[in-house]
Order: sequence, then structure tokens, then C-alpha cells
Amino acid sequence: MQQVNLTVNGFPRTLLVEAHETLLFTLRERLQLTGTKQGCDEGSCGSCTVLVDDKPVLSCITPTVRCDGKQIRTIEGVAVNGKLHPVQTQLVEKGAIQCGYCTPGIVMTTIAFLKRCENPSDDDI
Repeated sequence: MQQVNLTVNGFPRTLLVEAHETLLFTLRERLQLTGTKQGCDEGSCGSCTVLVDDKPVLSCITPTVRCDGKQIRTIEGVAVNGKLHPVQTQLVEKGAIQCGYCTPGIVMTTIAFLKRCENPSDDDI
């Protein structure tokens, strides 16, 4: 077991994790943050996307130990004071949720994209 220090959705967390443990497992099983979904477990579907230091990361293939000292933001940390993030609001208003399973990954990836490119053109998108 290795000790890691993470800041998850603004809260500092010190955890003991296995060397091979994925960030997805840590978030879902150790911290009970189940909004991040387990899909393919091979990094191809994107449903497990979280932000690590504001960059989208596939948590199903990211070892937790590589995130030591980093800021982690999950879908649970997106809404502020119960108010949906604008990306979430737009997805709901446009009826773009469908079953919702991959929605957390889409939201996190879109938030990271808009942080990097505030006024994207059609070509950027």
C-alpha cells in the first residue's frame, strides 16, 4: 500500500492505495464518488473521464499513485451550490442526455475543452 494525497472536488484526501489501483477504483470504491462511470476498463469509451489538474484523464487506466499531490475534479464537483454547471444545463435543455451513462465523461471533457478554448469555432469543436 502507498499513501497518496489528493484534492478531490476541493477537499484534501489522504489515502492508502494499492500500487496498481486505478483512479476510477479509488474514486468509486474508496471515496464513494460513483458519478464517474466504469465502462470499458481499457480507456476507449470515455465514461470514466475526470479532470486531473484541469486536464481530462481516463480514470480507468490511470494509476492513483500517479495522481499524488494533484487536484481531481469529478462530476460530483461540477455543480456549485446545487446549481448545474452551464455545460450540464445545456445538455439537459437540448435533450442530449439519452441514457445518461456516459454523460459524466462528456461533461468533464467539454468543461476541459471550454477552459482551454473559451470561444471555440465550429472547426475547433
